[in-house]
Amino acid sequence: MRHVVKATLAIGLCLAGAALAESTADRPVVVELYTSQGCASCPAADEYFSTLASHPDVIALALHVDYWDYIGWKDDFAQPRFTERQKTYARAIGSRMIYTPQIIVGGSDRVEGNQPAEVAALVERHRAQAPDVNLSLSRQGNQLLVKAEALRPLEDPLRVQLVRYRPEETVAIERGENAGRTMTYHNIVTSWEPVGDWTGEAPLSISLDVPGDDPAVVILQEAGPSDIVAAARVD
Repeated sequence: MRHVVKATLAIGLCLAGAALAESTADRPVVVELYTSQGCASCPAADEYFSTLASHPDVIALALHVDYWDYIGWKDDFAQPRFTERQKTYARAIGSRMIYTPQIIVGGSDRVEGNQPAEVAALVERHRAQAPDVNLSLSRQGNQLLVKAEALRPLEDPLRVQLVRYRPEETVAIERGENAGRTMTYHNIVTSWEPVGDWTGEAPLSISLDVPGDDPAVVILQEAGPSDIVAAARVD
C-alpha cells in the first residue's frame, strides 16, 4: 500500500581510531530513501536500497519517518526531523503530499515507489554533470576536516550538512503491516545536522566533531532543499 499524507500534517493516514582515513569515491551521488518499518510497500525498496548502499558511486542514506508508527509498530529508527525533511522537499515543489517509499536523487529528482531502473538512470545522469565544487574529507579520530573549493561562482550559498549513519541492522517486525517479517536495513541515518552556509567566495576549511565509529557524510546543498552540489563520505 502506498502511504499518502498532507505535508502540513504531523502524522499521516496509511549513513575511529587514530589513523587518518580519507574519502575515496569520486563525486558520489546522494540517494535518500524515505521509508518505514511499518509500511507494507517499503520492503522491496529497502531491499533494492541495499544494492545502492554497496555502490561506491552512491551515498545511500535511509531516513526512516515516523508517520507510520500509529498503525501498530513503532519504527525505532524513525525521527520526526526526517519526516520534516521529506515535507520540506514536498513544499519546495509546491506539493502537499509525501509518500513511502520515496527516493530523492541528488536533492532534486523524486521517485515514488520502488522503481530501480528509474533510480539507476537518474544516478547516471547526476554523475555525468560537470562539478561545481571540489569537496574532500579527512578524518583523524573524532575530528573531521572538511575542505571545499568552488570551481565557478555559486549562484546562492550552499548549506553545509553533517550526516551520520549506521551501516546495517536487522529487525524482527512483530506487529503492523509488516508483521512476521525480518528485515535488514542499510545506511540508517541517525543524525542530519546543518553546520552553516558557505558562499563559495573563499575556500572552505572547517573541522567538525565526529565522535564514535559510524561513517560521516558531508553534503553541500542548495536551499529549498534543492540540488546537492557536492557530497563526500568517510568511514
